Amino acid sequence: MPKILIVGGGYAGFYTAWKLEKWLRNGEAEVTVVDPLPYMTYQPFLPEIASGSIEPRHAVVALRRHLKKTTIIAGKVEKITHADKTVTIHPNIGEDYEVEYDTIVVTAGSVSRTFPIPGVADEAIGLKTIEEAVAIRDRILTNFDKASQLPEGPERDRLLTFVVVGGGFAGIEIFAEIRSFASALLDSYPELAFEDTHFHLIEAMGRIMPEVSLKTAGWVIKNLAERGAQIHLDTQLKSAVGGVVELSTGESFESDTIVWTAGVMASPMLKNTDLPIEERGRLRLQADLRVVGDDGIVPDAWGAGDVSAVPDLSGGGVGGFCVPNAQHAVRQGKQLAKNIVAELRGEDVKDYFHKNAGAVAGLGLGVGAFQSGKIGITGFPAWVMHRGYHGLAMPSWERKIRVIGNWAFNLVLGRDIASLEARVHPRAAFEEFASRPRPAAPAAAAPAAPAVGAGTPGPAGAPVPVGGAVSKE
Repeated sequence: MPKILIVGGGYAGFYTAWKLEKWLRNGEAEVTVVDPLPYMTYQPFLPEIASGSIEPRHAVVALRRHLKKTTIIAGKVEKITHADKTVTIHPNIGEDYEVEYDTIVVTAGSVSRTFPIPGVADEAIGLKTIEEAVAIRDRILTNFDKASQLPEGPERDRLLTFVVVGGGFAGIEIFAEIRSFASALLDSYPELAFEDTHFHLIEAMGRIMPEVSLKTAGWVIKNLAERGAQIHLDTQLKSAVGGVVELSTGESFESDTIVWTAGVMASPMLKNTDLPIEERGRLRLQADLRVVGDDGIVPDAWGAGDVSAVPDLSGGGVGGFCVPNAQHAVRQGKQLAKNIVAELRGEDVKDYFHKNAGAVAGLGLGVGAFQSGKIGITGFPAWVMHRGYHGLAMPSWERKIRVIGNWAFNLVLGRDIASLEARVHPRAAFEEFASRPRPAAPAAAAPAAPAVGAGTPGPAGAPVPVGGAVSKE
């Protein structure tokens, strides 16, 4: 059978494999997905995970549970040599090895794009993975616990100062969600007041959320200001060394939680491939999702998602390409599966086309923003639209039920506010109290050697002093 190898199990990779399982006939092709993680993360839910509105495991889709006919390899693709149709895999355990394929699908996704700002690599945390969202949630809860035991002063201010860098959709959503989360936590911490919490969003441009109108963006800024959150426009982060945030405006303050959401870039894995890459480091594709080089289509090579430069035929993309978001990645994965099946059967492939129907953001419980063309909706109706859209967009009914059920229980019971930051060192308690073998008793001292004659070699072969005297110790 033809061997189809999918590099990456994110949105595009998962949906490609999922739909191939549905549309391929038995024995028509063999599909393999390579990813170091055993699950796909639904990233639009990361802000709500960080704010305690969604159980983390409900926002991931286990590959092995939902890809029944697909071979799953837990590891990273380190190199693609399409000339030989081989990939080098670095497994999660064991030595590197090569795998051959007939058709390759590159859906390796993206990583956080950072700049060489002092302190960012050491102090900040991104928002691309489920682990990062959980860590942000636990950091907020742990900091509230610590701050409640401290008097007013710089140490408490640092614990209760939260900074987000980047004013795009991801930045605004996480900023608004954790502001909402912190406000709700105050009911459980009578030692703290609303004025003790400080929220700062830093955006280098003169506006936030370029996907929405200026009117809608202005409403979001005003709403957040009324909730005690400050947005710094036309401002750059100059340094974050030691948690001391220094801005281009000259303002400075300390923070124990710095979240970086200032853009993404294609997976660096593409540096180790002979497939054509464009100037921004993305895989070069044509509209039907086939890889294309200077000499035309590269046979048996496809791509989709954030790792690829996919032409946006609707005319709404930045620079003529689809923006890197879940909305495109999911739809590209579905179209990609259809095209692969069509090519296997000698049928025509179709171009990917999706006209953006709008953008919707959740800004904390009961608050949202929606934009479609000139139509902007804000407040509670937009929040309902946000939850409705993403609740239905979550892959599989099993996951939909878990997420929507989570929301329903939270509506009645409230958010869970237990920090599990101790999970980072899960053996700490066991190690502290575990019994250990007693140290071995010291060996008895060896008896002194008897006197020997002059010039007779001692135990080490060296002559001893004349007279046979033995030194005392």
